[in-house]
Amino acid sequence: MSTLRLQRFVRTSLWLRPLGCLAAGALLAVGTLAVDRATDYELLPQSLTGTPSDAQTILSSFATAMVSLTTLVLTVTLVAVQLAMGQFSPRIVGALLTDRWSQLAIGLFGASFLVAVLTLREIRGSDTGTVPGLSMLLSYVLMLASIVVLVLFVHHAGQGLRVSGLIDLVGDRSREFIVREHGDVPAVTGGPDGIVAAEPGNLVRVDRPALVAAARRADCVLELVPVMGDFVVGGAPLFRVHPEPWSAVSGNGGPAVRLQATDVTHHVLLGPERVHTEDLAYGFRKLVDIAVRSIAQPFNDPTTAVQALHRLHDLLRQIAGRPLPCGEHRDEDGVVRLIERTVSWDGYVRLAFDEIRLAGASEPQVTRKICAALADLKSVAPPDRQEPLDRQLRLLEAGVRRAHEDAEDVLAALTPDTEGIGSGADVTATPKPRSTPRPS
Repeated sequence: MSTLRLQRFVRTSLWLRPLGCLAAGALLAVGTLAVDRATDYELLPQSLTGTPSDAQTILSSFATAMVSLTTLVLTVTLVAVQLAMGQFSPRIVGALLTDRWSQLAIGLFGASFLVAVLTLREIRGSDTGTVPGLSMLLSYVLMLASIVVLVLFVHHAGQGLRVSGLIDLVGDRSREFIVREHGDVPAVTGGPDGIVAAEPGNLVRVDRPALVAAARRADCVLELVPVMGDFVVGGAPLFRVHPEPWSAVSGNGGPAVRLQATDVTHHVLLGPERVHTEDLAYGFRKLVDIAVRSIAQPFNDPTTAVQALHRLHDLLRQIAGRPLPCGEHRDEDGVVRLIERTVSWDGYVRLAFDEIRLAGASEPQVTRKICAALADLKSVAPPDRQEPLDRQLRLLEAGVRRAHEDAEDVLAALTPDTEGIGSGADVTATPKPRSTPRPS
């Protein structure tokens, strides 16, 4: 039991690794100083280390900077803990406090400060004195290492403070436990003709020309199972392999042609979070999240929701009259080699308006802006894309009638207004033309 307690203490202690770094830094400094004394401070020339005055100035600045950097790391760690406790879950604090990157940064900066101070004490004289050359070289190396670790720590902290970063932190550690206890054998689905994902992640990049070429060489058709941006769990189907000809895709063909998984999986990138590279729906999702969150309590900020709707309106208008990807990719002979599901016009309209409409049915600013956006989109969308817009108008009217009892409030909430309340027909006045008397 004492061994288990010791292992838990080592894993959960915030200060144990930094303390080890401090001890290592002290030993290095003592060792290099001993070597410098043994060689009468002549191991390295002053042309490399600088004069005693230069060395004192450099080390003094370096030691001061290390104190500031250590404070920065501790502050960022505490901010991350506070944000995680307030916005996500108090139970995630333990994982943040035992983050190895934070401990490494604290330990390195502390060890660098200690080495700089011990080396500074050994410098004698001003311009003609002695400089411990090996110790100065060690300080220079630690300076460079501290700069590199600082950049990496800022990047790591920025990634770790994201929602996906905190979720992945817990998910990855839990997955490591499963692998450690039960072996690295993921549950595989999809049948013998499926190519599965080895690791979990969001589908963020697909090299379609390379996949078409691979399918052409194997004389088969590849079907990409997840939609761009979908999260794929480990062992879940990533591709289905169908034989040629195309009729086999609909279930009329024989067994699929064998294809090595490595021929296709390295043409697909799974990441920890969705990106905008090939995922237009993710841009919609971010704007919708902003709008819905701004309407919810305690924020109650419908103006922000209107601003998000401005950009959603613009995006939908850009694609309203344009053909959307069909999901079929052909080789040089015109044979379909790769198929994938894509978001339809109806899907983009629902993504843009459904959640905001439900959350903002009682907010006149939001409903008026949605009415104006839908009316404008109907004016530019082709006939086959009108029905999703009509559906949104019907549902919006029903939601507004449920939210308001007074008929005049309902009428006002359903009046198209680009700015929510600001440029609608019921709140603006048009100057009437007046005849100008002619001079006599």
